[in-house]
Amino acid sequence: MKISILMDDINGINTKKDSTFAMMLEAQRRDYEIYYFTQNDTYISKNTPFAQSKIIKLTDSKTNYYEVLEEKTVDLTTMNVILMRKDPPFNMEYIMDTYFIELAQRKGVLIVNNPQALRDANEKFFVEAFPQLSPECTISRNPKHIVEFTKKHEKVIIKPMDGMGGASIFQTGKNDKNLNVIAETVTDNGKRTTMAQVFIPEISEGDKRILLIDGEPVPYALARIPSENDFRGNLAKGGTGAGRKLTESDYRICSVVGPKLKEMGIIFAGIDVIGEYLTEVNVTSPTCIRELDSLFDLNIAGTLFDKIEAIIN
Repeated sequence: MKISILMDDINGINTKKDSTFAMMLEAQRRDYEIYYFTQNDTYISKNTPFAQSKIIKLTDSKTNYYEVLEEKTVDLTTMNVILMRKDPPFNMEYIMDTYFIELAQRKGVLIVNNPQALRDANEKFFVEAFPQLSPECTISRNPKHIVEFTKKHEKVIIKPMDGMGGASIFQTGKNDKNLNVIAETVTDNGKRTTMAQVFIPEISEGDKRILLIDGEPVPYALARIPSENDFRGNLAKGGTGAGRKLTESDYRICSVVGPKLKEMGIIFAGIDVIGEYLTEVNVTSPTCIRELDSLFDLNIAGTLFDKIEAIIN
C-alpha cells in the first residue's frame, strides 16, 4: 500500500501532539510506503498530478523522528490513498491544492478528506448547515452588522472565518467601548468575512473536540479548558486538555452532523462543542488524536485506517 501525505513542513511538528504524525505511524505499522510532500513540491503535467516526494521512515520520539529513505518524483495517481493534512489558512492556495489532488481522485485514489467537501465545508460557516445545534450568530464583512448584532447581547465572541488556533478571537459585548475598533479590526474594515457568535458561558467547562470517523464519533472528547488569564480554550493559547466521555447531548449532536459528513466524503473530522452547542466543524486537519490516545488508551488512527482500508477494498 502506498500513501502520500500533503502537509506543512514535517520539521516543524510537535510529535507528542501532531495528529498527522499519529496517522503516519499507523500507516508504518501497517507496512505502507509513506510519501511526504508539501505545497511547493507539486506540479501537473499532461493532466496528471506529480509531487517531488520523500519516502520516509518514522520513529516515535520528540527529536530525530523521521529518516528520508529516498527522494523521488511520484505520479500521485499511483497512490492508494492521499491524506490532505495542510493546516489553514484556508486561502486560494489551499483551494488550488484541492484541485490538484482532485485529479488523483478522478483516477480512483482515495482522498482523505474529499477535496470538494474541503471547499464546501468552511470550518466556521458550516455550522449554518445545523441551525438547530448552533448558537445565535451573524456572519458579515460589514463591521456595522457585527456591531449591531453585538449590541443586542451581553457577551459575544468575534472571530475571523479563516483563523485557527484561537488567533484573532475577541470577547466583547454591548457595553464595550472597544466594540467598534474590534469589528473594524477583525473585518479589516469591511474586507474580511467575520463571525459574531453569542458567548457560551459553559466554555469554563471546556471547548470539547469530538472526533468523527466516517460519521461515527470516538466515544471520548478532549475538553480544552481556558486558563485563568484567557477566555479561549485553545491549547495553543494556554488552555489545558482534559478527557471527557461523550454525553447524551454530544451523541445527539453527532447523530445529526455525522451522517452529513459521511455523505460529503469527510472521513475524518473534528467538531467543537461548548455546552450543548456546535460551534465549529473542522475538516481540514483536525487534531487531538495523540492526546485522546494517551488519556484513554485508544488507537484512533488505527480506527481511521480500518475505515480507509474498508473503503479501498
